[in-house]
Amino acid sequence: MAPRRAEPSILLGPILYFRGEQRDRWWLSALFVLDGEIEPDDLRVDGVTLPVPPRHLTVWRRRHVWRFDFAVPRGMRDTDVTYGFPDGPRWNLIVPGRHSLPRLAILCGSGMNADVGPGDDARTALWPDLLAQHAADRYHLLIQVGGQIDGDAVMSASAQARGLLSDASRRLGPALPGVAEELMTAGFDRMLRVWSGAAAAAALASVPSVMMWDGADLGRLLAGAWSDREEGDATSRSLRPLLMAVRRQVQLFQTGSVADSPPDCLWGSTCGTLAQGFVLGEAGLLALDLWTDRNGRRLLSERDWSLLPDWIDRFAGCRHLILVSGAPLLSPGTAMLDRLGSVVPTRMRKRLGERWSSTGRHSDWERMLRTLGDFSRRSGCRITVASRGLAGGAGSRGVLRGGGLEMWQLYTPDFTATVRPAGWRTRLAEPLAIRPDHPLPAHRFEVPPFAENGRRLLRGGGWIACSFDAKGQLHARWCLPGDGGRYTQAI
Repeated sequence: MAPRRAEPSILLGPILYFRGEQRDRWWLSALFVLDGEIEPDDLRVDGVTLPVPPRHLTVWRRRHVWRFDFAVPRGMRDTDVTYGFPDGPRWNLIVPGRHSLPRLAILCGSGMNADVGPGDDARTALWPDLLAQHAADRYHLLIQVGGQIDGDAVMSASAQARGLLSDASRRLGPALPGVAEELMTAGFDRMLRVWSGAAAAAALASVPSVMMWDGADLGRLLAGAWSDREEGDATSRSLRPLLMAVRRQVQLFQTGSVADSPPDCLWGSTCGTLAQGFVLGEAGLLALDLWTDRNGRRLLSERDWSLLPDWIDRFAGCRHLILVSGAPLLSPGTAMLDRLGSVVPTRMRKRLGERWSSTGRHSDWERMLRTLGDFSRRSGCRITVASRGLAGGAGSRGVLRGGGLEMWQLYTPDFTATVRPAGWRTRLAEPLAIRPDHPLPAHRFEVPPFAENGRRLLRGGGWIACSFDAKGQLHARWCLPGDGGRYTQAI
């Protein structure tokens, strides 16, 4: 009798990634991390005739990363599809029908559930609540707008990187040998720990994700240093190995790919960024990478800007475009804070949080608004921006009107069960939200109260559930476990 084949040990996975729709097929990838060199069996997927072979992506400290790419045929209506290994575990997902309208869940900070000791303030991700709601809403996609990994926790486990970033004088010299490898190892370990929890693993295996990193994924030390640098200076040269180490693990786990073989949906690969784009019937999704080329004066490079019009024009046939941006494109009090920019001390301006329109990058912010506005007026495609929450992680929404444009901004609450203590930024957010703002000439931005109870800011953890109707309208609902209110907005 032939010896029984050794079974691979699954450390993580499957993590499902959305790759796009093509005619009557729904394209997906499933990523696994295995312990050791044993190659996994082919994957079997309902509706897919042939077995799906594994593709080896990379190895890190004897942990091998494999990916399966497959396209599932779509019926007229939603279909429950099972996938897995012939003699091993199996999982289920929902494939939308050809006449189904997209249903999405927008999350922020899904990887920020800290592993803490007794007496500390644990921040527990809401995966069990999301799974319970998924049973009723039957989400097609998870849109994760940032914070898929806790960059501060990664940095605390990387002594060399933390030491380099904590001492500004050390940033002027070359990076220490092995610092990037240490940071990559810390990030890899963190992802395995956070995503292998039972509820998180079940959700990530059941609903395909589209993810985009933001400052939380880098951690405050690296995000602050990278944001303040000048292009080509000594600081940039010492920080780049750290940034690229974080970006490498972000690309691996948040896009399920490696640099030398990006998927077709990674539109930014032509300019070295992680920007992604998808057309879903009459709805579009564009996730911008605002960190790879960021410095003290810009968010996007000129190469990025040269490609952006072409990316946006791919949505000309859509009725609605969702733009994913970690930092909100539109925020309360933008005009007032810009007027006070030269008066408010630099340290306090930084503590106000990352803003598109912050001093030094205001021209990029205005350029983006005008680019999006021109496209919307020209094509008739409505644009909604999905970003993280306001100060303290509050959920909300705002609207910019003027010059024939109406653009909504959705603020996603933190995906954690613990409410942060109200600090001065949280207390400042409420009066800013009440007062209308005029960020551009002849344009008015406001944060309207919810009809449910007159609140403008929603405190507490949660996510936003979104669906489209036959007219291309987007229906957003803020899901806050423990809050019985119904907070909705039709756009």
